[in-house]
Amino acid sequence: MTKIGIVTGNMYFVLNLICSWFFEFFNFEFKLMFIASLYNLKGGVGKTASCVNMTYMAAKDGFRTLLWDLDPQGAATYYYKAHATNKSSLKKVIEHDISIHDAIHHTEFDNLDILPADNSARKLDILLDAQQGTKKYFRNLLKDVTSIYDFVFIDCPPGFSNVADNIFIASDAVLMPVIPTTLSMRTYEQVKKYLEEKEIGVEKLMCFFTMADTRKNMHTDTMQHLYKDKRFFSHYIPYLSDIEKMGIKNAPLEVFAASSYANTCYRALWTEIKEGILE
Repeated sequence: MTKIGIVTGNMYFVLNLICSWFFEFFNFEFKLMFIASLYNLKGGVGKTASCVNMTYMAAKDGFRTLLWDLDPQGAATYYYKAHATNKSSLKKVIEHDISIHDAIHHTEFDNLDILPADNSARKLDILLDAQQGTKKYFRNLLKDVTSIYDFVFIDCPPGFSNVADNIFIASDAVLMPVIPTTLSMRTYEQVKKYLEEKEIGVEKLMCFFTMADTRKNMHTDTMQHLYKDKRFFSHYIPYLSDIEKMGIKNAPLEVFAASSYANTCYRALWTEIKEGILE
């Protein structure tokens, strides 16, 4: 090795040492992993279907991806044919009986793992309260997988709660599916106001339309109105029967209906979201 090579190598080593010391001394949180939560105040809006399709597409694009199913219904877990066990339950993770690594399951797809839902998710608020009620519990918990994954997607339970606050604080983006109706518009305003009042970060809120039927004047009018708010992605998900078939096939759309219009819409939406959060 030449003297220049030795000097360059030494400088690189010293620079790394200084950076490590800097982040540790000033308690900087340095991470490359992106956490996106799929959330809505109400159920039945296409949240889980969107989460399942986006996680699959992220993994297929080469990103190391983890789906954390925190919805007690466990639909995302069902779609991916995963099963939580008593030895790897969420309760054991929260109570520090096992590490988060021990609760993660591999799926049949490359680059895609899942932290499956189990019955203890129904009592998650109680479990979190027992941990001194900190709002940063999930954020700290996910630090353990920062070096393993590029994306973490959280399938959230509906409603405002201590669980929701933990998810919001842990997330880099809160992706909210919205059906273009009057009541859903009201729900969107409630979520936005909640994030503002809690000072959690309303800038994290990024929305997209689901179950849209552009033949209906109410849907088109609502979409045009909310697009003005600059929080909605331009691509949207129409109301299509192929999406409902995901429950029959136990799989994301791209696995069994890659050429369908539904999958084309999800691929366009995911591409827009990916470009938006990675720019």
